[in-house]
Amino acid sequence: MSIKDKIWQKQSLEKYLAKDNQFIKSMNAFDLMALGIGAVIGTGIFILPGTVAALKAGPGIMLSFVVAAIVCSLAAMCYAEFSSAMPIAGSAYSYGNVIFGELIGWILGWALILEYMLAVAAVSTGFSAYFSSLLQGFGLAIPKIFSGPFDPAHGTYINLVAIIIVWLITWLLSQGMQQSVRVNNLMVIVKISIIIIFLVVGVFYVKPANWHPFLPFGKIGILQGASTVFFAYLGFDAVSSSAAEVKNPQRNMPIGIIGTLLVATALYILVAVVLTGMVSFRELDVANPVAFALQKVGQNWTAGIISLGALAGMFTMMVTMIYSSSRLIYSIGRDGLLPKFLGQLQGKHHLPQHSLLVVTVIISFLGGLVPLDQLTSLVNIGTLVAFTFVSIGIIPLRKHTEIQHDGFHVPWSPVLPIISAIACIGLMLTLSLETWIASLIWFVIGLGIYFSYGIRHENIS
Repeated sequence: MSIKDKIWQKQSLEKYLAKDNQFIKSMNAFDLMALGIGAVIGTGIFILPGTVAALKAGPGIMLSFVVAAIVCSLAAMCYAEFSSAMPIAGSAYSYGNVIFGELIGWILGWALILEYMLAVAAVSTGFSAYFSSLLQGFGLAIPKIFSGPFDPAHGTYINLVAIIIVWLITWLLSQGMQQSVRVNNLMVIVKISIIIIFLVVGVFYVKPANWHPFLPFGKIGILQGASTVFFAYLGFDAVSSSAAEVKNPQRNMPIGIIGTLLVATALYILVAVVLTGMVSFRELDVANPVAFALQKVGQNWTAGIISLGALAGMFTMMVTMIYSSSRLIYSIGRDGLLPKFLGQLQGKHHLPQHSLLVVTVIISFLGGLVPLDQLTSLVNIGTLVAFTFVSIGIIPLRKHTEIQHDGFHVPWSPVLPIISAIACIGLMLTLSLETWIASLIWFVIGLGIYFSYGIRHENIS
């Protein structure tokens, strides 16, 4: 087989289903929504509504969240159809292999590796910072040498808390999905409960006068705000990685993905409404706008609870992303594009322990030793590349002779999938030149690995 034939060969869905059949199907729609909400609702809900209102949209930030949700829902529906039609591990990577061919599948997988691992590493450092602040409230402190990335000039050598929390989550995931799902569901309930506490307390301090002027930056402010808060919704796509471990995926996958987006949208809008009603939007350009607003109205005890909500939010996000990363690496190893030991399931729980271990080591290194401030924007481009191909992929999916599915269908196809792809490309064009250069380097490295190793060891054919 020529190289050209190899890079465009497509995997058989039946082969994927047979390979992934060893997974234990234990998750239902509620579990999927908890995974999705765990990934989507993080610290951003306590920060973005305030800062974006102050700088871009004013009280109209609530409409920005609606616009962003509409754009995001287009991609969400495309993911819902794919996961319903193809209940396999690997998310966009596996979809790309079946629909577009091996090379596109690899590019999508490489993009998702960037998204998942970098996102967890960045959040682990945020968790460390919040945890340190919490300890300081009790008069305790982590030694400076263990409080940041390797930077001897500033007295830090390793971010110990970031490493510990990643390994703790990995230990949890290694105990089986039923146990992991129970803990994740509990943490999601805690997080949502804390958000509801803020809404219930804050609504009594709302002054309608604070909503005037509603659009101080004009209508363009709504769109500028939407382009910023769009990234607050990212993470629902990770739910599709679990398709091989879900009961009745044709029904539960669309509920999990679309349900995640609906709940997240409702919570973001409600927080934006209450927050901008409590305090003038002009005062919200601070690092912790929700806690600031509560302190301003004398609710200091509630502001303290918000810190716990932030910790719970970051914990559940890391659970979902580490889980999704391990399933992604398993899927690529399953196809031989990475070493095949990564594509094996081990233990009584039939889990990809090898891929989980490799993922954890890489994330620990990034979160514990590497300054990530300049790299987190790469998460966005990795996500949008996957969104674009999944959206376009709906068109050939419908024409695929091997795939006959009776599950969820994106309405008004191919119009909505095309609009979704155009919207994603438009958002990619708003990213900085530095982000594009860094991502180009990442994809060049990925293609180097594919052509030097993957194409010679693949077992797709």
